[in-house]
Amino acid sequence: MAEFTVSLSRNSAEAVWGESAKLSFTESGAIIHLPDDKLNERLIQQAARKLDGLSLPAVTLSGDWHKEQQWAFALSFTRARKPASIKWAETADKEALEQEYSALLFTRQLVNETPEDLSPETLATRAAQWLKSLGGDKVTYSMTVGEDLKEQGWIGIYNVGRGSERPPAMLVLDYNPTGNADAPVDAVLVGKGITFDSGGYSIKSSEGMLDMKCDMGGAATVTGALGLSISQGSEKRIQLILCCAENLISGHAYKLGDVLTYKNGVTVEVVNTDAEGRLVLADGLMAATETGAPLIIDAATLTGAAVVALGSDYHGVFSLDDNAREQMLKAAKAENERFWPLPLEDFHAERCPSAFADTANSRPMKGGGGGGASNAAGFLSRFVKPEGWVHLDLAAAYHGGATSEMPVGATAKGIRSIARMLKDFSA
Repeated sequence: MAEFTVSLSRNSAEAVWGESAKLSFTESGAIIHLPDDKLNERLIQQAARKLDGLSLPAVTLSGDWHKEQQWAFALSFTRARKPASIKWAETADKEALEQEYSALLFTRQLVNETPEDLSPETLATRAAQWLKSLGGDKVTYSMTVGEDLKEQGWIGIYNVGRGSERPPAMLVLDYNPTGNADAPVDAVLVGKGITFDSGGYSIKSSEGMLDMKCDMGGAATVTGALGLSISQGSEKRIQLILCCAENLISGHAYKLGDVLTYKNGVTVEVVNTDAEGRLVLADGLMAATETGAPLIIDAATLTGAAVVALGSDYHGVFSLDDNAREQMLKAAKAENERFWPLPLEDFHAERCPSAFADTANSRPMKGGGGGGASNAAGFLSRFVKPEGWVHLDLAAAYHGGATSEMPVGATAKGIRSIARMLKDFSA
């Protein structure tokens, strides 16, 4: 079968394709017509969506493409089901694009997986096996599952996941290229891995539950970022902690009014079982802090409030450390990914008060009330050292429906920025 080639042109399309047409076809493929010398990523994305609608098995990018133009095409051309393969243009960026695209495919496929096939243990196992395939002997890991979580004091993950017949799991993975078991840990990535979120007894609507297979998007994103970092030859010691559970309803599920006592002594009243992500991340952040790493990044599809604030175009960035926040934003800008800072101050830790515990896990009102994303970040701040900590609320991780620029499903946006942050961060 002949190759279907896609090229760029600064010339206008022939009139037969319509007035101001941005896409035209030849015997061997298609031409995307750009109006000027700018990158025009949105225009390329829109053209890629139209081409993706043709259900092509493969395309070859030919001619003069900037790296970011190729990446924009890939983001939009890669459909959720049976994605076509992409052959990159013969440029100096080809190897880098192959590494990044491999991480994107893994991340998207994991998030798009049906929840029946992705239990908490399966999520942790697949993440570990993929990273092991990239890092070989430099990667070691352990999993704590079910009742062992309770015995070891990881009560957030345990309680959120105990309502399911499929037990919760905590993955701790160590990428250590130094060969020295006593080498300091340079960074820790923590991911929310809720493989399905019914909302628990604070049950979601059917429509609100439909896309909740994506609630492990944080775990997939940090795994994809670490895999990309390993592929890029990172020489830093980086740990990954995934907090995996199914949030379901049963006679064994956690309930509203329960008070959880964490390892660090903080007591938490459960006023909303659908504010479960912060409960599992609290365990991961405590474990990350124990390593003494100067950089801790957690990522989660945590709040609807972040989506209300940012839409599905940006990831929210929170930090009590100005230096860490600015470096995260700088990394995102360098990778041409949309990250945006949202407020977090010390007082946000007090914004979910409880008469029965040190704090509640939310406020007892729809969506957690005003400032819900900041209040969630404030809750997390109780469980992590503020220096070098960045919290990412992944509003742009998933699209419930296709748009003119993006396919339905997982986006994998953020993996490049996090990998860049791991490489460039200085305390």
